[in-house]
This record gives sequence, C-alpha cells and structure tokens, in this order.
Amino acid sequence: MASFATRLSAVPLKPGVYIHRDSVGKVLYVGKSSALKNRLRSYFGATKRLNAKTTELVNRIHDFEYIVTDSEQEALLLENSLIKKHRPKYNVRLKDDKTYPYIKVDLSEEFPRVYVTRRTIKDNARYFGPFASAGSVRKTLDLLKRLFPYRSCTKAITGNDERPCLEYHIKRCVAPCTGYSSKEDYSKVIDQVLMFLEGNAKEVVKELKHAMLEASSQLEFERAGVLRDRLKAIEKVYEGQKVVGLGRENLDVVGIAYGGEEAWVEIFFIRNGNLTGRDNFTMSGTRDEPGREILARFIEQFYASASYVPRKILVPEPTGRKQELITWLETMRNGPVDITIPKRGAKRRLIEMISENAEQGLEQLKLKWISDSTRMETAMSELQEELNLSELPRRIECYDISHIQGTNTVASMSVFKNGQPFSSDYRRFKIKTHDSNDDFASMREVLNRRFKRLKNAREGGSENASFASTPDLVLIDGGKGQLSSAVEAMLHLGLQDIQIASIAKREEEIFLPDSAEPVIMRRNSQGLFLLQRARDEAHRFAITFHRNLRGKSSIKSILDQVPGVGPKRRKMLIRSFGSIKGVREATEEQIAAVPGMTAKIARQIKDHL
Repeated sequence: MASFATRLSAVPLKPGVYIHRDSVGKVLYVGKSSALKNRLRSYFGATKRLNAKTTELVNRIHDFEYIVTDSEQEALLLENSLIKKHRPKYNVRLKDDKTYPYIKVDLSEEFPRVYVTRRTIKDNARYFGPFASAGSVRKTLDLLKRLFPYRSCTKAITGNDERPCLEYHIKRCVAPCTGYSSKEDYSKVIDQVLMFLEGNAKEVVKELKHAMLEASSQLEFERAGVLRDRLKAIEKVYEGQKVVGLGRENLDVVGIAYGGEEAWVEIFFIRNGNLTGRDNFTMSGTRDEPGREILARFIEQFYASASYVPRKILVPEPTGRKQELITWLETMRNGPVDITIPKRGAKRRLIEMISENAEQGLEQLKLKWISDSTRMETAMSELQEELNLSELPRRIECYDISHIQGTNTVASMSVFKNGQPFSSDYRRFKIKTHDSNDDFASMREVLNRRFKRLKNAREGGSENASFASTPDLVLIDGGKGQLSSAVEAMLHLGLQDIQIASIAKREEEIFLPDSAEPVIMRRNSQGLFLLQRARDEAHRFAITFHRNLRGKSSIKSILDQVPGVGPKRRKMLIRSFGSIKGVREATEEQIAAVPGMTAKIARQIKDHL
C-alpha cells in the first residue's frame, strides 16, 4: 500500500468514479465519491476499520484509476454505466447473467407495473438492465418512484376501491384503483417512465411542461402544481448530466495531455447521447513532435482498427492534416465525418472534463512509473540479499512441470525482466523423457534442452534472443528434489555460474544449493511477491499448454477408434464441426456431407460416438 502513497497525493478533491484492478488488470470494483482523494485514501489507510469484504478487496488491489466528473449526479450515472460494462466481482454477488436484476415494465397489464425481476422472457413487457447489483437497481427504482406516480401494488385494478392508499396522498401514485386516474392518463405516466429509462428525459420534460400549462389555462391549479413539482424534480436529475445529455448524438470526444516523451489520450464514446464507454492510450516518442501531429497520429492509429467511426469527433485543439484525416475517415465510415473543436456549451464543458482526465492520467502514469520502478528495485535488492546472489536478478527464468497421471507431460518457462513479465520470451516444452511420471527427470530434460541453446549461443551459434539470454536467477517450482535435478543438469552442462533456487508451494520456502535450511522471507516481502508471480506465471503457462494438448489427444484417440477414420478424415471432421461434441451432435447426413466421408463411415462414426 505504501507504493500508492505518492499517487494518492495527486488525486484531486473532486467528485468522480474510481476503478480498482487486480494484478492482471481485471476490474475488481467500481465506486463513486464526491471527494475522490478522501475516498481512495480510505482504502489504503488503517484496514482495521474496514469490513471483511472490503479488506479482501483491498488485499487484491494492484492498481487504481479514476475519472473526474463535474457533479455527484454525473458520477452516479457514470458509476452505473461502468458497473454494467465491467460487472466487477466486488460490485455484484451474483455470478450468472440470468440472475442479474432488471427493471420490468409489464405492458401486458391494463395498468402496467414497474418492478424488479431476475428473469427475462419473451412477453409484452419492456426490460431495462441488467443492473450490476440489487443496490443499483433499487436506487433507480427509488428515483423513478419519486419522479413518476405509477402504482407499486400488485392488486387487481377495478377502479372501484373506496379510498386510495398512502401512496396517493404523498403524490406517489395517481390511484387508478379508485378511478381517480383513467387508463389513458395512467398510460401517459408509464410512457414517461419508458422515455426516462431510455435516456430521453428531454421529451419527458417537454410533455410535462405542456401538461402543466394546459392545466393552468383550464384553471386546474392543484393539478398544475403537482405537475410543476414533478417537472422540477425531473429537471434536477436531468440538469448537469452533460456526459449523457447530448441529445441523440453519436460522437467520440478526445482529450490529450503531453508530457515530453509520452502523451496520454482519453477518448469517451457517446452513443445516442449516452456515455457507453471510455478508453485511454499512451503514445510514446512524442518529445520532438508538435501537439497537432501527435493528435493526428492518434486519430490515424485508433480509427484504423476501430469498428465504428462516428459522425463527429470532438478534439480539444487543432489537429494536423485535418482534411486528409476527414477524407480518410469518410471513406471508412461511408458517410460524412467532422472533426471539430467545440467553443462553448455542453460540448465544450465535456471536452474540458475529458482533457482534465487526460492530465490526471498523465500525472498518474508518471507517478506509477516512479512507484513501480522503485518497488521492483526493492524486490530485486531483497532477493539479491536474501538469496546471496552476485548481482541483481534482472532476468528471472522460472520452470514448471505439468501433467495428469503422467500423460501429456509439459514444461514451461516464464521470464521476468526488471520485475515485470516478459511474455515474448516465455517458452513451452513437450517432455520426451521415457518415464513421464518422473518429474525430476522431466526437469533435467527441460533444463538440458534450454541451456544447451545458451551454450550454443555463447560459442557463437545462432539462437533466438530468449535462449541466447543468460538469466541472473533460475527459479524452479518445487522443493529440494526438483532443485537437485536442476543443479545436476546445470553441472552436466558446465554452467555453474548461473544461480539457482526453488520455491515450494505450501510454506513458500525457498531452497538454495548447498544449504540445508530453507530461506524464509517475510510474507509481505516484495522479493517474495516477485518470486511468487514468476512461479504462478510459469504454472499458468504450463497448465494452458497441457490443457490444449489433452484436448487434441482426446479428439485423436476417440476418432482413431473408428474404422476408416484416419488423420485426414479426422482433420476434416474437426474443421467442419469444431469439436468432438459438434461431431456427436451432427446427423449422419451432415457427417456424410463432409468431404472425404461416405454414408457407411458416417454411420460408423455415429454408432461409435
């Protein structure tokens, strides 16, 4: 948590939304606050004051980011939008999409109700959602009930009740149960609910203003007063929602901040006037480039692979080669495109907000780089001291063996450079040792194969960069036995200069050659954390490889048992149906239609499967 201290000091005391991520970048939690600095600090202060769930969350936080907004209302809307998009673990408890809560407006009823459901079916109803949590859907329902006087009861509506319930007296229902509201009048309320849920609050305001003026002109002052109060409440919610208050426009909004060698770009996506997403990018090599050219290059690179080009792109400043870019974008879109700098109004305020987020993003990037660099140097220094290494372990290679009951035995090599995963140097190995149940023999084989390549490179042979690089530390996933096998392999190759250690899973003990006692590092040690990450990466890489091989061998073994099906026909079957399951579910006629198949073989395949 100490590594976050510097970055937290730069967080503004403004409203906004924050996002917590784990070590692989997955969103853990999305929250909002009227004061981002205070809220974020609360996570990384005294954890004794936190409940169990929040403590668990904090222990998993590896990174955070935030979006500054102009109001708490805007933060709430943005929070809900991001929760719906990411569905973070710590915002929701339900894992299955089918159990997420929705708002249902049941139009099959004569006097439709608005309520929460966890089932969506094809019926005469409108569904809105899914919402990420029961809490967020309740907030929306509470807001709707304050704004629109629809019924919340489940009773049959006859219009013959003697008197209305409390909801009518507090102006939260028009009481169709008593006949105070006709079906037509009640339908207008429901129409307004639907428009509001669709993000079309502007039309609701327009309708209410018209109804209020009409009631006033007919001297129905009490009704006009009720409509006026509803109008004010809706306008209050609608007011200032510039993130989602741009009419029905489709546009992208770009903010950019320059920082010497790097620039930070924020882009917000507005569809039908609603914020549907956001992204950010770092552009490097920008020191000697003018801002207008950096902006132009971003537009080129981003939209070259974008699935959609909007009618308008809002930018904070002039872009280089504007007409050239517009012509290209119009070809991509097959329609008109405009790149504009808004001068005033909601769009200008939106640009300013996003540009501020770009400035904050750049500042966080700088602080994070300093923080990460310091933390990794600390981790490597700890390892050098604790493991008695001759140099800082700037390149760590970790090896893991994976198999199930001796079948499809594989090994993996993960690589960390300067404390960070270097995935382009990861390697996988199929074990060729006769006794594949022997993990020690498998480890000797892998290290022999890998370090023969290093010896070849040292002697002037041609090798790829991964195998030609000398590790500062070889880490073995296992205990003393695995370590002994590794040492034996390295001695056999004459590579005693490469330092080796192993890490045992259960107690996280670290074993060294020629040392009877394991090294026990502090549980919160940055050095131990680095070794664990390297070990976990090697394990993940091996398991993925093993799973793929197991799937292929399963397909091969099942189809090879069918008379008349050889490698070519097996390949055509998998290409046509995708998997054994696909072949099993296909009809005889469909199998017979595959090139190279006959009706007889198709029947044999169906009989066998």
